[in-house]
Amino acid sequence: MTDQPLLEVSDLWVSYDRINAVRGVSFAVEAGEIVTLIGANGAGKSTILRALSGLLPVARGRIFLSGEDLLQLPAHLRVLRGVAHVPEGRGIFGNLTVLENLRLAAYVRRDGQVQGDLEEVFQLFPRLKERRHQWGNTLSGGEQQMLAVGRALMSRANLLLLDEPSMGLSPLLVREIFRVIRRINRQGAAILLVEQNANLALEVAHRAYILETGEIALSGAAAELRHHPQVLEAYLGGS
Repeated sequence: MTDQPLLEVSDLWVSYDRINAVRGVSFAVEAGEIVTLIGANGAGKSTILRALSGLLPVARGRIFLSGEDLLQLPAHLRVLRGVAHVPEGRGIFGNLTVLENLRLAAYVRRDGQVQGDLEEVFQLFPRLKERRHQWGNTLSGGEQQMLAVGRALMSRANLLLLDEPSMGLSPLLVREIFRVIRRINRQGAAILLVEQNANLALEVAHRAYILETGEIALSGAAAELRHHPQVLEAYLGGS
């Protein structure tokens, strides 16, 4: 790890209609890490991701990516800096084919690696290659999730924001998605993961932050938090 984190968030506040959804949150993601945010519905996890990607305004606080102030950049320029957001609900374009969805994600790129990256996505998700000419809205939920992740990868992200990647998927597809998350991480991308399946999230992550009503209640190595009494009771079905 370097002295400077890839992502550094300091005293982040985000409000909805004068209600503070995120209150003074600070955390970091190092290059090459998987960090997970865990908490109940309404704890502020998705709000944090949307603030990081520029989809929500920040009331106060600081967000730095590789030392650059992200709050000075609109959402589309954050993508160019290497931030890719896979939102809850996937957000694919149903009236475009799989191939068109993937190529659209690389629209602003001017390098010569787009075709190679496309083949890499198809290697990660063979089913997307099989269905590359199908409309997005004809895919199953699992295939749409694969497409959403693949589309983020086409932007050449070095920080991937994943919001509930297992939502609505069968156990078999959940395991497949998490297998790909590990592989993407091994290839160099840092991942900030929001996931209701706390057990899987803590299994795949290096570090974790536990959110309660917009604030960080616990943080530490994921392997250690899996055995913390508070985490066991609230999220892992222990006592």
